[in-house]
Amino acid sequence: MTVPPFCVGLTGGIGSGKSTVAEIFADLGAGLIDTDSIAHQLTVPNGAAMPEIVNVFGTGIVSPSGALDRVAMRDRVFSDPAARKKLESILHPLIRAESVRRLASVSSPYALLVVPLLVENLAAYRPLLNRVAVVDCDARDQLLRTAARPGVGVEQAKAILAAQASPVARMRIADDVIDNRGDLEGLRRQVELLHQRYLELTREISSNT
Repeated sequence: MTVPPFCVGLTGGIGSGKSTVAEIFADLGAGLIDTDSIAHQLTVPNGAAMPEIVNVFGTGIVSPSGALDRVAMRDRVFSDPAARKKLESILHPLIRAESVRRLASVSSPYALLVVPLLVENLAAYRPLLNRVAVVDCDARDQLLRTAARPGVGVEQAKAILAAQASPVARMRIADDVIDNRGDLEGLRRQVELLHQRYLELTREISSNT
């Protein structure tokens, strides 16, 4: 299966601003593949992951529409690490397989693969990536943004953040760091510079093949 000549993995903790950064990259012309979006599609009514999720967790995590009840599942997995690992073992292989499929159809000069839990799943995704970009932000802002999400709240936001890789661990795998401690214009300038850099690297790879 062919993939674009250049693929950037974008990661960062929940509430760091990954989605905003990804949108800017996409506006500039990057081929965007978001694993969170894939996860949502796998857990809609009749989604590919739903039969196994129901088999493992029961019908209590299914909404009236037949989709995954995200609030119920979040309550379950962030109070029970073993349950979280079971859910990840169902979803992650399906997400990666769909990511590879979508990479094969990217027509943009390079692909941006957004993987929130990249540190935790580095062995699976590293072979697909030429470079890793990490979105970094103030820890308090990250907590407040996460707690403001529907059905989350401060205590669960703390549990979610505690379950994710540390900022230090993300920095260890970063080739590029995008600092989201300033305003939107400053964020956009950083992304524009990286976009140009990635285009240059893509051209270099293409010229050597």
